[in-house]
Amino acid sequence: MKNKILIVICFLSFGVSKAQSLSNLIEIGLRNNPLIQKFELQHQIQTEKVKEVNTLPNTDFSVGYFIREPETKTGTQRFKLSAKQMLPWFGTITARENYANSLADTKFEDIVIAKRKLITSVSQAYYNLYANQQKQRVFVLNINLLHTYKKLALTAVEIEKASVVDVLKLQMRINDIEQLKQVLEQQFLSEQTYINNLLNRDKSIKITPFDKLQIPQIEEELLLDNLSIHPELLKYDKLYSSVEQSELLNQKESHPLIGFGLEYINVERITGLNVVDNGKDVVMPLLSISIPIFNKKYRSTSKQNELKQKEIRLEKQERFNKLETLLDKATKGRQEARITYNIQTKNNDQAHKAEEILRKNYETGTIDFNAILEIQELQLKFQINQIEAIKKYYIQSSIINYLVK
Repeated sequence: MKNKILIVICFLSFGVSKAQSLSNLIEIGLRNNPLIQKFELQHQIQTEKVKEVNTLPNTDFSVGYFIREPETKTGTQRFKLSAKQMLPWFGTITARENYANSLADTKFEDIVIAKRKLITSVSQAYYNLYANQQKQRVFVLNINLLHTYKKLALTAVEIEKASVVDVLKLQMRINDIEQLKQVLEQQFLSEQTYINNLLNRDKSIKITPFDKLQIPQIEEELLLDNLSIHPELLKYDKLYSSVEQSELLNQKESHPLIGFGLEYINVERITGLNVVDNGKDVVMPLLSISIPIFNKKYRSTSKQNELKQKEIRLEKQERFNKLETLLDKATKGRQEARITYNIQTKNNDQAHKAEEILRKNYETGTIDFNAILEIQELQLKFQINQIEAIKKYYIQSSIINYLVK
């Protein structure tokens, strides 16, 4: 399991310049996350129960004192001691241990699933931080560009080649982008808090995302067969196995219990009388058997176990269908992200060429600030779409990793 998790972490870091930072966050989360620790404790508790079931029933001890002492030919009986031990049917204790172990195996799968989900959650939140940071940078660049155009507009107003309205439009556009940037700053802090909470550490610890993230040129081959051995599905197999062990235990417990014991009676010697075995104590071995004559309970338990197995098979098939659908959506979503990124890159290049043409027009003495605003809005749109496409690609990749890595 540990090796598989390391492989997932390495894949999540593919194609980035500072992959170690994400890996470090994931490693911290795997150590500190409360949910994972809870499942680990549950597994330890269930493992400890194996020792609990490896015991015999309590030994019965009894003491009896004769208030009215019975007289016998060999003496007067004073008190009686007895001890009895019931023993389960052959193999019952082993069946209990096997059942307890099967439940522990089921709890172990909860740990594996929780770790996979944590890796996915931390990675997706991290990619959200990356996209947020990149958008802020794009907004800063666009604000700086608009300030440059604003200076050009002010100069053009002085020589009566532009109106004050053009300057105001540019300033309003700057204000709009500045507002978007400030909103992103708050969203960044919120996402940062979310990651730190997943890692169970102080929410104010700063997280610095990747500087650069690219969509790989070559798609990694997916091992789709791994979906059938996903921990969420393996858990159903182990639940099924635990029901099998429960039925074996039920069959064993439906057999009789055998008891062995010993009874001792103290006899006081008769004085003044010479008889055989005078004052001889009584020691009597005991053998008992407990037979479940009314065994509807065990027949009902067997029927319940049979129904549980059918239920588990159906639940597993239902979960497999959902995971398969999720994998298909993630795979196609990743391809959609690649297509979007390529188209938006072309559009952004063309918008940049249009901007250069407008700049050259200013050098010849004419400039259309409405056209500048339109091109600037298009550039910003294309750049944001590029960032969103990269984020979508890696978020879909994290889902794929969760399902087949």
